[in-house]
Amino acid sequence: MEHTYQYAWVIPLLPLPLIMSMGVGLFLIPTATKNLRRIWAFPSVLLLSIAMVFSVHLSIEQINGSSIYQYLWSWTINNDFSLEFGYLIDPLSSIMLILITTVGILVLIYSDDYMSHDEGYLRFFVYISFFNTSMLGLVTSSNLIQIYFFWELVGMCSYLLIGFWFTRPIAASACQKAFVTNRVGDFGLLLGILGFFWITGSLEFRDLFKIANNWIPNNGINSLLTTLCAFLLFLGAVAKSAQFPLHVWLPDAMEGPTPISALIHAATMVAAGIFLIARLLPLFISLPLVMSFISLVGTITLFLGATLALAQRDIKRSLAYSTMSQLGYMMLALGIGSYQAALFHLITHAYSKALLFLGSGSVIHSMEPLVGYSPDKSQNMVLMGGLRKYIPITRTCFLWATLSLCGIPPLACFWSKDEILSNSWLYSPFFGIIASFTAGLTAFYMFRVYLLTFDGYLRVHFQNYSSTKEGSLYLISLWGKRIPQGVNRDFVLSTTKNGISFFSQNISKMNSNTRNKIGSLSSPLGAFVYPHETGNTMLFTLLILLLFTLFIGSIGIHFDNGVAELTILSKWLTPSINFFGESSNSSINSYEFITNAISSVSLAIFGLFIAYIFYGSAYSFFMNLDLKNFLVKVKGNPKRYFFDQVKKKIYSWSHNRAYIDIFYTSVFTLGIRGLTELTCFFDKGIIDGITNGVGLASFCLGEEIKYVGGGRISSYLFFFLCYVSVFIFFFL
Repeated sequence: MEHTYQYAWVIPLLPLPLIMSMGVGLFLIPTATKNLRRIWAFPSVLLLSIAMVFSVHLSIEQINGSSIYQYLWSWTINNDFSLEFGYLIDPLSSIMLILITTVGILVLIYSDDYMSHDEGYLRFFVYISFFNTSMLGLVTSSNLIQIYFFWELVGMCSYLLIGFWFTRPIAASACQKAFVTNRVGDFGLLLGILGFFWITGSLEFRDLFKIANNWIPNNGINSLLTTLCAFLLFLGAVAKSAQFPLHVWLPDAMEGPTPISALIHAATMVAAGIFLIARLLPLFISLPLVMSFISLVGTITLFLGATLALAQRDIKRSLAYSTMSQLGYMMLALGIGSYQAALFHLITHAYSKALLFLGSGSVIHSMEPLVGYSPDKSQNMVLMGGLRKYIPITRTCFLWATLSLCGIPPLACFWSKDEILSNSWLYSPFFGIIASFTAGLTAFYMFRVYLLTFDGYLRVHFQNYSSTKEGSLYLISLWGKRIPQGVNRDFVLSTTKNGISFFSQNISKMNSNTRNKIGSLSSPLGAFVYPHETGNTMLFTLLILLLFTLFIGSIGIHFDNGVAELTILSKWLTPSINFFGESSNSSINSYEFITNAISSVSLAIFGLFIAYIFYGSAYSFFMNLDLKNFLVKVKGNPKRYFFDQVKKKIYSWSHNRAYIDIFYTSVFTLGIRGLTELTCFFDKGIIDGITNGVGLASFCLGEEIKYVGGGRISSYLFFFLCYVSVFIFFFL
């Protein structure tokens, strides 16, 4: 076993040779490298698979009770300073290794098909492989400075991946926004690391936890300074894990390819902040003020993310706000000391959310032949609906992942979310109320996404392509033929490479004249255009993630003699919190567990029911922003005005992102520009003006003195009269 741990350092380094080979090939022989680009996908998956097998072996050793292993070697040594690098293998790092490698492998397999027609295919695999390497190095880091090094590499890779399609202005803006926002948190993290180094003289976790257990309770150090440094460390996690108020970059990160959205929002970048807090939790526990602040930020984030997801039309943006809300649950759990529940939810959410994002990529892929390759249309749920008939496998996977995230038993997220809810109620009724209410909202907005995407009928109407008023169809195809007017709205118009094609929800109901008109304008092959299922490679990854979503919760709750306890997690994760502290007991009796489960499931079912009422059978609420008629049966009822106003306020709040982006633009962007202009004016007008004014005054004075001493009587008389005039003006 010891021999196995000695070679654990190869896990983050396995993908590096391939990354370097692809990079060198792109620089030296770009044509040949790009021609063989599909060959590079197999070794990328193979090397990460080897890392996964190694990670699973280490995790089994941890479950069987092996001790924590840490290996260090000196980088620089002098009399006062020693910098060491190494790796740390404990239950926390082992579980993160499995999470990163499994999700990373599936995303790589999915990306091979999804990005096959993209010109930047090879560049994409270089970025994503380096991203996985950086995350593997981050979770095995043995000290704070090493974590910061890989932390920045993860940020750099995310910047490159979010802006992968950098020719799109919106994608370039999104990656810059993510980069700048994370720089705020990273600067705080750096200050916190330097502050603790000044306090302890060390960057090792062992020394930090020793201070937490010994010096802080005995007032051995300045508690105010320690608390400030802890807040700065937490600021780094706030930005990386998209916590309020540094969450604004996360929705815009959807401008990258869909596999990147799955990777960033599932088990890698956003999980880095949760990992950091979990790694340093023994330090934070000794600072009650910091723990309270962590739980408060998590509570605000989970509620804000749920409300912002209520009215989003972009399917990926809705899932992004869902990720923000679920990360808030994890942060809340860590803030109240529920370490195992937080990491359990990190595991279950990672696989469910990866399935949702990759499923959304399959949906987008099926919609692109109908609406074009514009993200504004292919990701817009307004143009979707009825896709369950055309992509049944994707629909099934998406439905199970949705129900899992809603908290429906026995799916994965039910076990972890229920644990967080029960612990929140035990810690504070305020946190319990917010967390429970948000659980209902989660069920509502997630089932809304499913219904708008797969339920009902396909809503790509003629007016989406008409340049005239709604209902007036007078378009000309690429062949110069006019599109017939007055065609039933059940027909859908699709622009194709060869022209304009039509299809109908029920072709058999079309009369012969309409079929003849449509047939004359269809594609040269005479086939109708329908949404279609993705390739087998992409479906394979969805089915594997579906298995995780269905069965990963089995590592959670287990009843033994009337007591519900975390079985594998208690063996797997307790030593992490017990690294230099004490573990907590997570067992509860069966009656309490069933009571909590009934409460949380009831909230989820209620949210599903409300979502079905609004979006299940009709679409008027979403399109016209009007409530159902069953709420107001009598016209002119004052309740109608009340419901309309409430609905419009909620929609405006959610659609405008709680006005936070507008506030940041007004205060920070425009404010900084105004300050810059003021500074520029002060520099040029005041500083340079004084200098230039002194020079000009000296020049003018010299010119005057030149005439005073010139010996001409006329000049003397002129200056004499000027002086007398000034004297008379001031004294009379």
